[in-house]
Amino acid sequence: MFADAQALLKDLVDNQRLSLRGVVGIFPAARVGEDVEVYASEEGKEGGEAAIGKFCMLRQQQEKESDEAYFSPADFVASKESGHKDYLGAFAVACFGAEEEVARYEALNDDYNKIIVQALADRFVEAFAEALHREMRVKTLGYAPEEELDPEDLLKIKYDGIRPAPGYPSQPYHTEKVMMWELLKARESAGIGLTESLSMTPASSVSALVFAHPESQYFAVARIEKDQVEEYAARNGMTVDEVERWLAPMLNYDRG
Repeated sequence: MFADAQALLKDLVDNQRLSLRGVVGIFPAARVGEDVEVYASEEGKEGGEAAIGKFCMLRQQQEKESDEAYFSPADFVASKESGHKDYLGAFAVACFGAEEEVARYEALNDDYNKIIVQALADRFVEAFAEALHREMRVKTLGYAPEEELDPEDLLKIKYDGIRPAPGYPSQPYHTEKVMMWELLKARESAGIGLTESLSMTPASSVSALVFAHPESQYFAVARIEKDQVEEYAARNGMTVDEVERWLAPMLNYDRG
Protein backbone atom coordinates (compact mmCIF):
# COMPACT_ATOMS: atom_id res chain seq x y z
CA MET A 1 0.00 0.00 0.00
CA PHE A 2 2.79 2.40 0.97
CA ALA A 3 6.13 2.19 -0.77
CA ASP A 4 8.22 3.43 2.12
CA ALA A 5 8.14 4.14 5.83
CA GLN A 6 7.98 7.91 5.34
CA ALA A 7 4.75 7.66 3.35
CA LEU A 8 3.26 5.34 5.96
CA LEU A 9 4.28 7.72 8.75
CA LYS A 10 2.59 10.61 6.94
CA ASP A 11 -0.61 8.59 6.65
CA LEU A 12 -0.55 7.69 10.35
CA VAL A 13 -0.08 11.34 11.33
CA ASP A 14 -2.43 12.94 8.81
CA ASN A 15 -5.26 10.54 9.61
CA GLN A 16 -4.55 10.33 13.35
CA ARG A 17 -4.54 6.55 13.22
CA LEU A 18 -2.43 6.24 16.38
CA SER A 19 -2.71 7.98 19.72
CA LEU A 20 -0.56 8.22 22.84
CA ARG A 21 -1.85 8.04 26.39
CA GLY A 22 -0.12 7.88 29.71
CA VAL A 23 -0.37 8.37 33.45
CA VAL A 24 2.21 9.60 35.92
CA GLY A 25 2.38 9.59 39.70
CA ILE A 26 4.73 11.13 42.25
CA PHE A 27 4.57 9.76 45.77
CA PRO A 28 6.25 10.69 49.06
CA ALA A 29 8.59 7.77 49.68
CA ALA A 30 11.05 6.31 52.14
CA ARG A 31 13.40 3.35 52.17
CA VAL A 32 12.66 0.74 54.83
CA GLY A 33 15.25 -2.02 54.64
CA GLU A 34 15.25 -3.23 51.04
CA ASP A 35 11.74 -1.89 50.39
CA VAL A 36 10.60 1.53 49.21
CA GLU A 37 7.37 2.56 50.90
CA VAL A 38 5.10 5.18 49.33
CA TYR A 39 2.55 7.35 51.10
CA ALA A 40 -0.60 9.24 50.22
CA SER A 41 0.92 12.55 51.33
CA GLU A 42 4.00 14.03 52.93
CA GLU A 43 1.91 14.95 55.97
CA GLY A 44 0.73 11.37 56.31
CA LYS A 45 4.26 10.08 56.02
CA GLU A 46 5.53 12.47 58.69
CA GLY A 47 2.49 11.77 60.85
CA GLY A 48 3.14 8.06 60.91
CA GLU A 49 0.30 7.00 58.63
CA ALA A 50 0.59 3.58 57.03
CA ALA A 51 2.13 3.37 53.59
CA ILE A 52 -0.31 3.01 50.69
CA GLY A 53 2.10 0.65 48.95
CA LYS A 54 5.63 -0.62 48.77
CA PHE A 55 8.10 -1.78 46.16
CA CYS A 56 10.28 -4.73 47.12
CA MET A 57 13.77 -4.42 45.68
CA LEU A 58 16.59 -6.86 45.05
CA ARG A 59 20.25 -6.19 45.77
CA GLN A 60 23.21 -7.32 43.72
CA GLN A 61 24.51 -10.50 45.29
CA GLN A 62 26.89 -12.12 42.83
CA GLU A 63 30.49 -11.69 44.00
CA LYS A 64 32.45 -8.89 42.31
CA GLU A 65 36.14 -8.69 41.56
CA SER A 66 36.25 -4.97 42.45
CA ASP A 67 35.40 -2.84 45.49
CA GLU A 68 32.28 -1.53 43.75
CA ALA A 69 29.19 -1.35 45.95
CA TYR A 70 26.45 -3.96 45.74
CA PHE A 71 23.52 -1.88 44.52
CA SER A 72 19.78 -2.03 45.06
CA PRO A 73 17.28 0.49 43.67
CA ALA A 74 16.30 1.13 47.29
CA ASP A 75 19.69 2.80 47.78
CA PHE A 76 18.44 5.76 45.75
CA VAL A 77 15.64 6.69 48.17
CA ALA A 78 16.21 8.34 51.56
CA SER A 79 15.71 6.08 54.55
CA LYS A 80 12.72 6.60 56.79
CA GLU A 81 15.01 7.20 59.76
CA SER A 82 16.79 10.07 58.01
CA GLY A 83 13.74 12.33 58.13
CA HIS A 84 14.66 13.59 54.67
CA LYS A 85 11.79 14.34 52.29
CA ASP A 86 12.03 12.12 49.25
CA TYR A 87 9.78 11.02 46.42
CA LEU A 88 9.37 8.14 44.02
CA GLY A 89 7.91 8.69 40.58
CA ALA A 90 6.19 6.19 38.31
CA PHE A 91 4.61 6.28 34.89
CA ALA A 92 2.98 4.12 32.27
CA VAL A 93 2.56 5.20 28.65
CA ALA A 94 1.20 3.44 25.57
CA CYS A 95 0.52 3.84 21.87
CA PHE A 96 -3.04 2.95 20.89
CA GLY A 97 -4.33 2.05 17.46
CA ALA A 98 -1.38 -0.01 16.25
CA GLU A 99 -3.21 -3.32 16.70
CA GLU A 100 -6.02 -2.14 14.42
CA GLU A 101 -3.51 -0.98 11.80
CA VAL A 102 -1.62 -4.27 12.03
CA ALA A 103 -4.87 -6.19 11.54
CA ARG A 104 -5.71 -4.03 8.54
CA TYR A 105 -2.40 -4.79 6.84
CA GLU A 106 -2.58 -8.48 7.75
CA ALA A 107 -5.93 -8.63 5.94
CA LEU A 108 -4.17 -7.17 2.90
CA ASN A 109 -1.26 -9.67 3.25
CA ASP A 110 0.99 -6.61 3.52
CA ASP A 111 3.78 -7.76 5.85
CA TYR A 112 6.03 -4.78 5.11
CA ASN A 113 3.61 -2.10 6.29
CA LYS A 114 2.49 -4.30 9.18
CA ILE A 115 6.08 -4.47 10.48
CA ILE A 116 6.67 -0.76 9.92
CA VAL A 117 3.52 0.16 11.88
CA GLN A 118 4.67 -1.98 14.78
CA ALA A 119 8.15 -0.43 14.69
CA LEU A 120 6.79 3.12 14.52
CA ALA A 121 4.39 2.51 17.42
CA ASP A 122 7.31 1.30 19.54
CA ARG A 123 9.37 4.38 18.62
CA PHE A 124 6.47 6.73 19.36
CA VAL A 125 5.94 5.35 22.84
CA GLU A 126 9.68 5.38 23.61
CA ALA A 127 9.81 9.04 22.55
CA PHE A 128 6.77 9.75 24.73
CA ALA A 129 8.50 8.12 27.71
CA GLU A 130 11.62 10.21 27.07
CA ALA A 131 9.60 13.43 26.90
CA LEU A 132 7.58 12.54 30.00
CA HIS A 133 10.72 11.73 32.00
CA ARG A 134 12.18 15.11 31.05
CA GLU A 135 8.96 16.81 32.14
CA MET A 136 9.25 15.08 35.50
CA ARG A 137 12.89 16.11 35.94
CA VAL A 138 12.38 19.73 34.94
CA LYS A 139 8.85 20.49 36.20
CA THR A 140 6.79 17.82 37.94
CA LEU A 141 9.44 16.50 40.31
CA GLY A 142 11.44 19.59 39.46
CA TYR A 143 14.82 18.46 40.72
CA ALA A 144 16.62 19.59 37.55
CA PRO A 145 14.81 22.82 36.53
CA GLU A 146 17.83 24.19 34.66
CA GLU A 147 18.42 21.08 32.54
CA GLU A 148 19.28 21.87 28.92
CA LEU A 149 20.36 18.81 26.98
CA ASP A 150 20.36 18.15 23.25
CA PRO A 151 18.92 14.87 21.90
CA GLU A 152 22.38 13.27 21.69
CA ASP A 153 23.04 13.92 25.39
CA LEU A 154 19.60 12.60 26.28
CA LEU A 155 20.39 9.35 24.49
CA LYS A 156 23.68 9.16 26.42
CA ILE A 157 21.70 9.53 29.69
CA LYS A 158 23.62 12.62 30.80
CA TYR A 159 20.71 13.80 32.95
CA ASP A 160 20.36 13.18 36.70
CA GLY A 161 18.15 10.33 37.85
CA ILE A 162 17.06 7.05 36.30
CA ARG A 163 13.86 5.38 35.15
CA PRO A 164 14.34 1.59 35.40
CA ALA A 165 11.57 -0.40 33.76
CA PRO A 166 10.23 -3.60 35.34
CA GLY A 167 11.91 -6.58 33.73
CA TYR A 168 15.13 -4.72 32.92
CA PRO A 169 18.50 -5.41 34.62
CA SER A 170 18.15 -2.88 37.47
CA GLN A 171 14.62 -4.02 38.24
CA PRO A 172 14.28 -7.53 36.79
CA TYR A 173 11.04 -8.41 38.54
CA HIS A 174 7.82 -7.85 36.60
CA THR A 175 5.79 -8.52 39.75
CA GLU A 176 6.25 -4.92 40.96
CA LYS A 177 4.04 -3.80 38.05
CA VAL A 178 1.03 -4.92 40.09
CA MET A 179 1.73 -2.23 42.70
CA MET A 180 2.54 0.33 40.00
CA TRP A 181 -0.79 -0.27 38.29
CA GLU A 182 -2.67 -0.07 41.57
CA LEU A 183 -1.07 3.25 42.53
CA LEU A 184 -1.25 4.81 39.05
CA LYS A 185 -4.67 3.38 38.23
CA ALA A 186 -3.15 2.86 34.81
CA ARG A 187 -6.04 0.83 33.42
CA GLU A 188 -8.74 3.20 34.66
CA SER A 189 -6.89 6.42 33.80
CA ALA A 190 -5.17 5.54 30.54
CA GLY A 191 -6.54 2.18 29.38
CA ILE A 192 -3.17 0.46 29.82
CA GLY A 193 -3.66 -3.09 31.07
CA LEU A 194 -1.68 -6.05 32.37
CA THR A 195 -2.03 -9.65 31.25
CA GLU A 196 -1.80 -12.63 33.60
CA SER A 197 1.89 -12.85 32.72
CA LEU A 198 2.22 -9.11 33.53
CA SER A 199 2.85 -8.05 29.95
CA MET A 200 1.49 -4.60 29.18
CA THR A 201 -1.37 -4.00 26.78
CA PRO A 202 -1.32 -2.57 24.20
CA ALA A 203 1.99 -4.12 23.21
CA SER A 204 3.62 -0.76 22.48
CA SER A 205 3.79 0.34 26.12
CA VAL A 206 6.48 1.50 28.52
CA SER A 207 6.40 1.76 32.30
CA ALA A 208 9.03 2.71 34.85
CA LEU A 209 9.83 3.86 38.33
CA VAL A 210 11.56 7.24 38.47
CA PHE A 211 14.39 7.96 40.91
CA ALA A 212 15.68 11.51 41.38
CA HIS A 213 18.80 10.78 43.45
CA PRO A 214 21.81 12.50 41.79
CA GLU A 215 23.96 9.41 42.28
CA SER A 216 21.37 6.93 41.04
CA GLN A 217 22.61 4.74 38.24
CA TYR A 218 21.62 1.79 36.11
CA PHE A 219 23.07 -1.58 37.02
CA ALA A 220 22.31 -5.26 36.65
CA VAL A 221 21.08 -7.17 39.69
CA ALA A 222 22.29 -10.34 37.91
CA ARG A 223 22.32 -13.72 39.64
CA ILE A 224 20.89 -14.22 43.12
CA GLU A 225 21.04 -16.99 45.72
CA LYS A 226 18.24 -18.78 47.52
CA ASP A 227 18.62 -16.75 50.72
CA GLN A 228 17.66 -13.57 48.88
CA VAL A 229 14.83 -15.35 47.08
CA GLU A 230 13.41 -16.51 50.42
CA GLU A 231 13.76 -13.04 51.94
CA TYR A 232 12.21 -11.39 48.88
CA ALA A 233 9.29 -13.82 48.98
CA ALA A 234 8.63 -13.00 52.64
CA ARG A 235 8.65 -9.25 51.98
CA ASN A 236 6.40 -9.60 48.95
CA GLY A 237 3.87 -11.94 50.50
CA MET A 238 4.67 -14.62 47.91
CA THR A 239 5.76 -18.23 48.20
CA VAL A 240 9.35 -19.15 47.39
CA ASP A 241 8.08 -21.28 44.51
CA GLU A 242 6.25 -18.28 43.02
CA VAL A 243 9.33 -16.08 43.24
CA GLU A 244 11.48 -18.80 41.73
CA ARG A 245 9.13 -19.06 38.77
CA TRP A 246 9.12 -15.30 38.17
CA LEU A 247 12.88 -14.94 38.62
CA ALA A 248 13.98 -18.26 37.10
CA PRO A 249 16.60 -16.74 34.72
CA MET A 250 18.31 -15.01 37.66
CA LEU A 251 18.64 -17.94 40.03
CA ASN A 252 22.20 -18.93 40.87
CA TYR A 253 21.17 -22.37 42.06
CA ASP A 254 19.29 -25.42 40.84
CA ARG A 255 15.63 -25.43 41.89
CA GLY A 256 15.76 -29.22 41.91
